[in-house]
Amino acid sequence: MKYEKIKLFDLVDTISDTRKIDKDRVVLVNTSDVLSGSVLNHSYTDNSNLRGQFKKRFKKDDILYSEIRPANKRFAYVDFEAEDYIASTKLMVLRKKSDKITNKFLYYCLTNDLFVKKMQHLAEARSGTFPQITFDVLKNEVINLPPIENQDKITIILDYINNKIELNNQINNNLHELCNNLYFELIEQLNENNSSVYEIKDIAKCILGGTPSRVKKEYWKGNINWINSGEVNKFRIIEASEKITELGLNKTSTTLLPKETTVLAITGATLGQVSRLEIEACTNQSVIGIVPNNKILNNYLYLSIINNIKDIILKQTGGAQQHINKNDVETHKLVIPNDYLINKFDLKVFPLLKKISSNYFENKSLSQLRDTLLPKLMNGEIDLDKIEI
Repeated sequence: MKYEKIKLFDLVDTISDTRKIDKDRVVLVNTSDVLSGSVLNHSYTDNSNLRGQFKKRFKKDDILYSEIRPANKRFAYVDFEAEDYIASTKLMVLRKKSDKITNKFLYYCLTNDLFVKKMQHLAEARSGTFPQITFDVLKNEVINLPPIENQDKITIILDYINNKIELNNQINNNLHELCNNLYFELIEQLNENNSSVYEIKDIAKCILGGTPSRVKKEYWKGNINWINSGEVNKFRIIEASEKITELGLNKTSTTLLPKETTVLAITGATLGQVSRLEIEACTNQSVIGIVPNNKILNNYLYLSIINNIKDIILKQTGGAQQHINKNDVETHKLVIPNDYLINKFDLKVFPLLKKISSNYFENKSLSQLRDTLLPKLMNGEIDLDKIEI
């Protein structure tokens, strides 16, 4: 199979269409609203007094690609009609300009692990407040371009894996909704005879994380999972982007949190986000781990924090950098059912939460398979001429 080496400059344009949308309501897409291929926000807002960075128009089959920290995978393939959408200026809007490449194959070229790691390296080499790239950096990259027929084969293989990942995500959303319904059914049954009101600190330990000195190399690249507040953005946390050493852990004045700990982001872009650890991990100082004194409360406490988070956020303080104080979490009051109702509830939600966890780990394996296959498919290491799809 013959591959053509070609610069991205010859295949893709960056679009700076800033025409105003003549509608009362629009959807705003920031860098935090795209992740690993998908646009996460589809909620409408009033089309007035918009923040200055929301200017760029985009359309179906475009690629949104964050200029800041490429390794965070803030990119998306637009697979929907987007006439009501406006993107932040921190997102590149990329559009193919050549018939030599398909839209989806271009997306996979720009988002495979090797390419993203190179973009991150180039971003970190640039002087500035944040690791950042521009289109001038991206356009000079050279890719191996197979014939259209084989581009289609590669796309089908990768789409199959991604569709399975998305199906698991949809199943998890439904299972989580079912868990919430069971939680509210229980809450409706509660009265002064079968429940009590406790402050969180009376039923659980609230553990604030910390960050080892970045200057001390001996604190980093160990085998202890360390998560930051930006990673508290999904139902489950199954891996950490960084690891620290035991020496580093000892220097943070924190502790290693056990599996199934509920974690809460108390500052930053993910302020108020709640997740659950599926791995032992410690956190930075922008995350609180909530560990119940009685393990049977674990699932109930997790769902309680999720459903009380708006009330906890109302206690936030700070000026430019809003945050929730540890004390505000500890003193927040929750209604706790008696042991009989807690056990009955746990029998229902435990298998659902376990299935959610299983799906997350399956998605992790599928992602690793995809990321292993992708460079081999892109570089011609797998003979696609012998594959019939």
